[in-house]
Amino acid sequence: MSTSIVSNAYLDENSAKIRAKPVPWEAYHRNGHIDQEELNLIKKVDRQPKAKTEALLLAQGEIYIQLYLSLLKKVQRVDTQSCILVLIMDAITDHAERIPFVFKASVSDPEFPYGPLLRILDSQDEFVQLKGIQILTILLSSESTPLQLQQLQPFLNCLALCVTNPSPNKRDVAVQCLEAILPRTECRKAAWANSSLIAGLVDILRHNPGPQMSYQVGFCLWLLTFEQEIAEEINNNPFTYLQTFRHYTPPHRWAQAAVKEKVIRVIVATFRNLVSKAPAANLPAMLVAQLLPFVKNLCARKWTDEDIIEDVQFLRDELNARFESLTTYDEYSSELTSGHLSWSPVHESDLFWKENAMKLNDKDYEQLKILIKLLNESNDPTVLAVAAHDLGQYVKHYERGKKILTDLGGKTRVMELMSHDNPDVRYQALISVQRLVSHPWAAV
Repeated sequence: MSTSIVSNAYLDENSAKIRAKPVPWEAYHRNGHIDQEELNLIKKVDRQPKAKTEALLLAQGEIYIQLYLSLLKKVQRVDTQSCILVLIMDAITDHAERIPFVFKASVSDPEFPYGPLLRILDSQDEFVQLKGIQILTILLSSESTPLQLQQLQPFLNCLALCVTNPSPNKRDVAVQCLEAILPRTECRKAAWANSSLIAGLVDILRHNPGPQMSYQVGFCLWLLTFEQEIAEEINNNPFTYLQTFRHYTPPHRWAQAAVKEKVIRVIVATFRNLVSKAPAANLPAMLVAQLLPFVKNLCARKWTDEDIIEDVQFLRDELNARFESLTTYDEYSSELTSGHLSWSPVHESDLFWKENAMKLNDKDYEQLKILIKLLNESNDPTVLAVAAHDLGQYVKHYERGKKILTDLGGKTRVMELMSHDNPDVRYQALISVQRLVSHPWAAV
């Protein structure tokens, strides 16, 4: 395994400067922070040529790794912490055989290796924090035993702060580190549980990143979808892949604007994972999001990447089969299940509602409850307007539905929406309330 997981010019340039800066090791010794043996060892590698340092590490790698961790635990000064982190990184970069020495340090101190490095994550110094993340990424991705939450959570919390930080260096390093650890199933589950981290990734996509960052974030999301549980939940999470492209950057526009095939590949590979692992949860949303015409368009284009060809053909066939089996009410159900209501023709068809209004009562009012849930939970004005409209159509064509809707709390919510900021929501809510409170002539 390569230990050069994170490539970042800011880290490289500052590491080079730190290697040349003096550290007051003698003063640390005089103050009793390090002993004579530690002073002798550190002076042998301090600001020494790479060849000399490598020779020492070849002979005494385990001793030096333990020394670095001990020093990191003791010192508080940012410049000294920076130096130690650079020494650790230099020791393990392109030397995977030395990584076991890092884990072996726990024999002398149960806090090693993670304790001092995890504390570094709270540093206010950007270089110290990012260098700590870089080293932890190597350790977490190399760990031979299942990772524990006490190791993962502070690391992922730090990544979440970095991906939402305005610093491009923090975002870049955090996304690369996430890519490196997500092949591990425990990391995927822990990352998915960190809503701030997922929201941060999605926010990066919303702001039109370049092709490389688009690929890297897409790659992270692709890795997440290898978990069955995540594939089933992804369309219900407010920060999901599908909803992001549906509301902010529709997938067909995002993909067509990308100049690199690898960006297209990671998008369609993610969609394929979602269809393969959780078709019932994702195919309805994909049809509502107009993914079928997008995939058909991709099938008609020429690709040099065979994975793209195979994935888009798979998606086309699966979506097409689902689409051809749909009745008009199935289409409505798919849209309702996806939660992404829009002004598709069925909503405004009086014939559709005359024929299908009572179907909202099936399975203990399952779909009627979905409409009410959308009214209560959605922040999208279009979803609110369409849902309010549909409830109005329901009671218009099913008179007994008024009491049912009232009992389920739908009437109260529709009345609240008459004061919504959006004029379309207010209008649709008003029409629905009028229908809810009206009395048929037959009852007079």
